[in-house]
Amino acid sequence: MKLSERINAVQNRTQAAGAGTALLDAPLPAPPPSAAESPERYLPAHAAVEQPTHDDGMQQVPAAPRVDVFAALKDRAATALFERMGTRFNDAAVTEQELRSTAKKELTRIIDAEQVPLTPEERTRLVQDVADDVLGYGPLQRLLDDPAVTEIMVNRMDQIYVERKGKLTLSESRFSSEEHLRKVIERIVSKVGRRIDESSPLVDARLEDGSRVNAVIPPLAVGGSSLTIRKFSKTPLTVRNLIDFGTLTPEMAELLNACVKAKLNIIVSGGTGTGKTTLLNVLSSFLPHDERIVTIEDAVELQIQQEHVVRLESRPPNTEGKGEVTIRELLRNSLRMRPDRIVVGEVRGGESLDMLQAMNTGHDGSLSTVHSNSPRDAVARLETLVLMAGMDLPLRAIREQIASAVNLIVQISRLRDGSRRITHVTEVQGMEGDIVTLQDAFVFDYSAGVDAHGRFLGRPVATGIRPRFIDRFEDLGIHVSPAVFAGSLTPGGK
Repeated sequence: MKLSERINAVQNRTQAAGAGTALLDAPLPAPPPSAAESPERYLPAHAAVEQPTHDDGMQQVPAAPRVDVFAALKDRAATALFERMGTRFNDAAVTEQELRSTAKKELTRIIDAEQVPLTPEERTRLVQDVADDVLGYGPLQRLLDDPAVTEIMVNRMDQIYVERKGKLTLSESRFSSEEHLRKVIERIVSKVGRRIDESSPLVDARLEDGSRVNAVIPPLAVGGSSLTIRKFSKTPLTVRNLIDFGTLTPEMAELLNACVKAKLNIIVSGGTGTGKTTLLNVLSSFLPHDERIVTIEDAVELQIQQEHVVRLESRPPNTEGKGEVTIRELLRNSLRMRPDRIVVGEVRGGESLDMLQAMNTGHDGSLSTVHSNSPRDAVARLETLVLMAGMDLPLRAIREQIASAVNLIVQISRLRDGSRRITHVTEVQGMEGDIVTLQDAFVFDYSAGVDAHGRFLGRPVATGIRPRFIDRFEDLGIHVSPAVFAGSLTPGGK
């Protein structure tokens, strides 16, 4: 209510009550404090400001829309921080931890100089938010620091989903605007030498810890910029971790360890987000430390623990469409690098033909992953990928290459309870006519059902079939306990 309206209301009530003009001499109600003085400006932007009820029975005045002064304070603090820190942000001699510690001390001084009445919780939040915006990735920083979050999916600036324990939930974190989201995306991709703009509106990149990043901006992303981050653990998962998670069993781990040491060619198969790269990391931990390992990836994600490792990463074309280096070119080049083991992060094109040829020409013990839903689908997928190489090869010749090159297919799946489990360990036995023959050594037992929380009670169990490559183990002096194959399922082949 305006001040003139308040005066008229008081005059009308005074005349009606016959109180003369005495009340008109009383002090008028004080006008509301200005935006510069109102303490409500420190409330969150969505909070309603409740006006007091006057003794004269007048109704409460609804809160008027206001500017989020807390956000304005953050902007001023960030600007002042840039002015004080100056070139120290780009000083390569200063570590990230030292830079963040110094910035927080400066922020504390800046906020003290503002003389804003903030609670300790608000002060801590303000310092953390400004530090995240200036040095980190804004509202994503807390999610990146949360070890329980395994994936972050930004659909638009005000909608961020996260994955915890295999389940998706909507996060409370938000970007302040589309421009804020774009700045964070550009900060991520610029650190790995990539760029994103209207002429190149999508990009694959990675964070410092190896987490995979995919970003898409308008005009391809119609509803606003989209960002997907698949986090990697700061400490690589071990085979013991996977056993504790129920992903595999001790017997299966013993067999896979022997297969890697015996230089079997292994394909890890699975769908998107099933944990193929994590499993590939665990398999690579079985590699001997005295062998030369060459890894080839689109974006470096593997966390190989051995020291004798050469990491190769593909490169997209530049703005002129030149300078592209594909996985296939890197794979061909790796054959000249005297590798004992070749680890390809994922085959998704014509490089599968070069990988199969390498496996068939003395580069035993190679590891790779492929997208498919079952071991049989993995064989069909490899056939399709070989055809993408542009070679006019008959289907039988391709299948013979696959049957000769690949020894083992490990199928990992994400079940509907959110858990990742190895559902098949399958031997590639050879050819029967025009068909690649497969034989399961381990399969997941779904018959155990689920518990009260919907989690599967089953586990991978041995089929009781002894793989043919066990004879190769004996020749190499690698021992596998007979109890590994003492399964409880009815034996069967494919």
